[in-house]
Amino acid sequence: MLLAIDTSTRYASVGLADDSRVVASRTWYSTINHTAELMPAVAQILDSHGLSVRDLDAVAVALGPGGFSALRVGVSAAKGLALAARKPIVGVGTLDLEAYPYLDTGMPVCALLEAGRQECATALFAADGVRVREDRVSAAAELLEEILDQGPGQTIFCGEGVSAWRDQVSEKLGGNAVIIQPVAASRVWALAAIGRAKLAAGEAGDLTTLQPEYLRMPSIGVPKQRDRVPQGGRPTQEAPSRPR
Repeated sequence: MLLAIDTSTRYASVGLADDSRVVASRTWYSTINHTAELMPAVAQILDSHGLSVRDLDAVAVALGPGGFSALRVGVSAAKGLALAARKPIVGVGTLDLEAYPYLDTGMPVCALLEAGRQECATALFAADGVRVREDRVSAAAELLEEILDQGPGQTIFCGEGVSAWRDQVSEKLGGNAVIIQPVAASRVWALAAIGRAKLAAGEAGDLTTLQPEYLRMPSIGVPKQRDRVPQGGRPTQEAPSRPR
């Protein structure tokens, strides 16, 4: 069994998947903090199937972008569980999870997550499902100009950030914007599927180096960043790739 953990946003999820499907999942909106709620949810989902941590085959975790404290909770818990089970861990970007259900539609995909200050974290994928660029924080006008520069045709907009920018997207792109209502629970299903695929391809993560990725560092003592920033604090310059 693979255990999937996503604490990227206020909506948190845990899921349990076998080789072919998700057999159980739980998604909730956290009004307190993920620290108090995550491990009880993990224990509950394992107990419901008569499993212990040592029965797991692997752990998959969403790496962000997302809330600083929330991501630290999820990644730390995933590392601890993988270490206790002595099983592999795999990390997947949260915007990849938002985009995953739509990458085989033959249409470009724009995944969005709210980043505060009227900005969103965004990822773009071409019609063949391949990433156009790495995650980026931008204002609505900047993103929409970027999409218009890619040429005519429809684009799918998905992810939690869609709710914040629905009006701007519709006004600018009209019928060329296919706006998908976000479903928070779909991320953990995508995490289980991508996690299994990455493990089958030999792409397990390293417990010592796997880190959450932030688009904003904490406001106390650290300058704000507009690039994707791992826990160590240095912007990454990764080549675009499709986590399939």
